[in-house]
Amino acid sequence: MINKIIMKEVCAVALLRTIVWFLYFFGALVALIPKMRTAQRKKAAGDADAKAYIDKYVCQWAGTLVKLAGVTVTVRGRENIPAGRAAVFTPNHQGDYDIPLMLLYLDEPHGLVAKVETKKIPLVRTWMELLDCVFIDRDSPRKAMEAMRQAQTMLEQGKSMVVFPEGTRSRGDQMNEFKAGAFRMACKAGAPVVPVAIDGSYKIMEANHNLMKPAHVTITILPPIETAGMDRAAQHALGEETAARIAQAKGH
Repeated sequence: MINKIIMKEVCAVALLRTIVWFLYFFGALVALIPKMRTAQRKKAAGDADAKAYIDKYVCQWAGTLVKLAGVTVTVRGRENIPAGRAAVFTPNHQGDYDIPLMLLYLDEPHGLVAKVETKKIPLVRTWMELLDCVFIDRDSPRKAMEAMRQAQTMLEQGKSMVVFPEGTRSRGDQMNEFKAGAFRMACKAGAPVVPVAIDGSYKIMEANHNLMKPAHVTITILPPIETAGMDRAAQHALGEETAARIAQAKGH
């Protein structure tokens, strides 16, 4: 009986936390509309401070989402991020929180290769476009290839990209197969691949029927894998090699 009461209280707290989280998620985006418009003007005009301006408000928004969920984070290996070079960050994908975590805890916010459905979310779409995100339609091979070519162009322009090679959330501690697109793109651009191990993000939502609960997440940024001059056999094995390094960093 006591255990049932405790469980009900825990669920009630999680439900309240989730409601507050979503109210902030959309409420803050509405409040930031004037800043969003300014960011659009700055980027269109090519202002030198446009990226810093965009990054400031993206981090402010994402950081508050993480705090509201009661998430604590340990980051290891930031020294492995290539300095002054565009890279392809390839994290494993445990849950929805991986996106704000990657915006917050790398060297700076980078564009993401995100599923095309994200474009349907008002205001989120605009901020993602400001971040140079690329939207991929995995149901259409042709459109998916076009999206990866667009991401490759970003790399060639000196802009790092974050790609989740699994393509979808694992919703747990296991990893799905790493698809080849991110690695093919990195090889064509001659950009380093930076494996990122995310451990524990699924415990925030996915393990709780999508109710928010506090959790601790460990993010380990692993040494880059250079793709310039890589032979064809190594290129084909790059996805498996990256997945193996991430699994090892997570202790699996």
